[in-house]
Amino acid sequence: MRQILFAAGIALAVSILLTPVLIKAFSRQGFGQEIRVEGPKSHQSKRGTPTMGGVAILVGLWAGYWGSHLIGIGYDADGPSASGLLVLGLATSLGVVGFLDDFIKIRKQRNLGLNATGKYVGQVVSAVIFGILALQFRGGSGLTPGSTNLSYVRDITTVTLGAVVFVLLCCFLVIAWSNAVNLTDGLDGLAAGSMSLVLGSYVIITFWQYRNACETVPGKGCYDVRDPLDLALICAAGAGACIGFLWWNAAPAKIFMGDTGSLALGGLLAGLSITTRTELLMVVIGALFVAEAASVVIQVAVFRSTRRRVFRMAPFHHHFELAGWAETTVIIRFWLLAAIASAIGLALFYSEYLGAIGD
Repeated sequence: MRQILFAAGIALAVSILLTPVLIKAFSRQGFGQEIRVEGPKSHQSKRGTPTMGGVAILVGLWAGYWGSHLIGIGYDADGPSASGLLVLGLATSLGVVGFLDDFIKIRKQRNLGLNATGKYVGQVVSAVIFGILALQFRGGSGLTPGSTNLSYVRDITTVTLGAVVFVLLCCFLVIAWSNAVNLTDGLDGLAAGSMSLVLGSYVIITFWQYRNACETVPGKGCYDVRDPLDLALICAAGAGACIGFLWWNAAPAKIFMGDTGSLALGGLLAGLSITTRTELLMVVIGALFVAEAASVVIQVAVFRSTRRRVFRMAPFHHHFELAGWAETTVIIRFWLLAAIASAIGLALFYSEYLGAIGD
């Protein structure tokens, strides 16, 4: 438990102290955000706000993870694990893709960076490498970071995918979650605040899996998850880094996370869902991100077939802005939706455990 607190505290401190340094450095270099001209008119005043603040989140994430392990040496805590390093590697590789996207936007002074093909190639390559490696590195109990079974709260043993389909599933999850978080990052603090809630929920889930791991506490309801405690450190570090960044990103934002942060955080969700065996449960806990992505899919599909718009603008947080809601009102209410989704997800997780020990 101490390691988890250390991870969160270190990540929070690094993120909250590094972000203002990045604000000054990026402002000096002219690394300002371009704004969509078709978006809400109030957003035009944000043009030129420094972007690529996701660098602070990634640095905080790594610092919290490694810092907690260094401190843990003093009381013989376990060292870094294959699962933890794979999830961090996935998040970082997608952060690099996002950084390239942000940098191209800045250099060309437009709201479009990498073309769709370039971004998808980066996401797919990251996902394939992660998927292949996730089926390696067997632990003492024979578990690998990933599983070829589809999972809800634990593996669904009746749904076996096979290695090739598992890698394809990794590609789908990485693309879906990274784009979902990217679409949500359209209002000051919306993505960072929502991610803090989701990752906070996963701190509880991974710690519970650690306390009830089949490797150490075999019995009814135990969890076959490799390295749950190390994954809890990542969740805590990620939540701390997002909160530290939110201090500067809350409305009116002094800096945006950019694709550097949103793609990295989406990759973090995808990696955690796979390594914790909660791929379907993540859909519930991360329901706000799912809804944001779904609103874009619905808007495009309906418009192409009927030439009508379901929403005034997609993603649908802009719909409410154009309907007259203040930006801060939209943000706070969407945070509440993210909190409700996280609470429902935790309730489903615990109810499944009660059902398992009751059988």
